[in-house]
Amino acid sequence: MQVINVFEKLRQVHDYWNPAIVGHLNGQHVKLVKFKGTFTWHHHEQEDEMFYVLKGNFVMEFKDKQMPISEGEFIIVPRGVEHRPVAAEEVHVMLFEPAGTLNTGNVTNELTKTELNHI
Repeated sequence: MQVINVFEKLRQVHDYWNPAIVGHLNGQHVKLVKFKGTFTWHHHEQEDEMFYVLKGNFVMEFKDKQMPISEGEFIIVPRGVEHRPVAAEEVHVMLFEPAGTLNTGNVTNELTKTELNHI
């Protein structure tokens, strides 16, 4: 057991779209990530994802709608739903995902991170 200061951990995240693992919970990873710009369209066949905004705001785009998510809010994207986050300015996000979830889901490209840092 340990106390984690998420804002201290976020200071160790230096690039965008590169989640870092900060905890484990019932087969889930707790991750911190910074977003800026537009991510890739993707979905996850088996995993739901929770995005909790710690600082800033972003828009979660779906094929049929856009949903703004602001500081202090979260969204759960169900498995199989195609989505992409878009952030006009830097945003800090905590993710809750099953361990082993690939950040780009069904897509492999330059944003795919197969090895995550533990901070």
